[in-house]
Amino acid sequence: MRICIFGAGAVGSHFAVRLARAGHEVSCVMRGAHLDAVKADGLTLKVGDTAVTARVKASADPADLGPQDVVISTLKATGIDALAAGLAPLLHGETAIVFAQNGIPWWYDLGLPQQHPAVPDLGFLDPGGRLRSAVPKERIIGGVIFSSNEVIAPGVVANLSPDRNRLLIGECDDRPSGRIAQLRAALNDAAIESPEVKEIRETIWSKLLTNMSMSVLCLLTGLTARGVRDDPAMQEVIPRLLDEANAIATRYIPAVKRVTRSGPAPDHKPSILQDFELGRALEIDVLVRAPAAFARTAGLATPMLDLMAALAIQKARDKELYSG
Repeated sequence: MRICIFGAGAVGSHFAVRLARAGHEVSCVMRGAHLDAVKADGLTLKVGDTAVTARVKASADPADLGPQDVVISTLKATGIDALAAGLAPLLHGETAIVFAQNGIPWWYDLGLPQQHPAVPDLGFLDPGGRLRSAVPKERIIGGVIFSSNEVIAPGVVANLSPDRNRLLIGECDDRPSGRIAQLRAALNDAAIESPEVKEIRETIWSKLLTNMSMSVLCLLTGLTARGVRDDPAMQEVIPRLLDEANAIATRYIPAVKRVTRSGPAPDHKPSILQDFELGRALEIDVLVRAPAAFARTAGLATPMLDLMAALAIQKARDKELYSG
């Protein structure tokens, strides 16, 4: 398959190496020193003491890469403008686009089953409707990533979760399809786990439960996930916040498995805290503002989440990392 990773940072570069070594024709949209190193020496993936390198076609300009069978966007939600502007040269009549991002996606309301409760206006996730205009429903594949990675040097990415690297995918209307089966097989063959998913929005909410609670607490405190969980000052805060998060998710997707504070907590900083420390735009809209909008539409009181959202927005605005 011809597969383009759009926004090949840490996780995208990891997946690019695995897919290229599995025999696929992989190209990457990337930039800066990372791009320069990949052009010169290839893209290297380190897992523990093992390092493997793959040659991939890479450019900052999607027009250099040509039409693809699949585009996998690993851009964060804050990169939506670059994606909307750069997609066209990568598309042919059957190109599918996997939107693999954290939080509530811009396309959430497309392909909803009739029994799904009414959703809020999510226009703020796609300012000006640029993606909605550029990407018809038929091209959309939902994606949820479970994988921890870090670019440790230009052209070199380290995988920090060797036993948990997944990309879960599904059509936006959850129908079975040949392209999902083909892409899922390609991912599994490349050692990127992609088990069958019956309802992609259940997977989205399952990951969001942790991101909208523990990850945002990490942003506000500067602590790792384990640090937040083990902080005595948080012992009453965490359950209340998780209760609100679980109530929102199960109101919209009853099958979502509730998250409790007893779950595992890795001793590393979630991406939203890493982005804050690196001076990057923060995914507050998809992780906090959108779930709060779902709560209001459902008539749920979420005082903890509302407070968290206000504090996160204020903290981000102080560093000019949020303009919503």
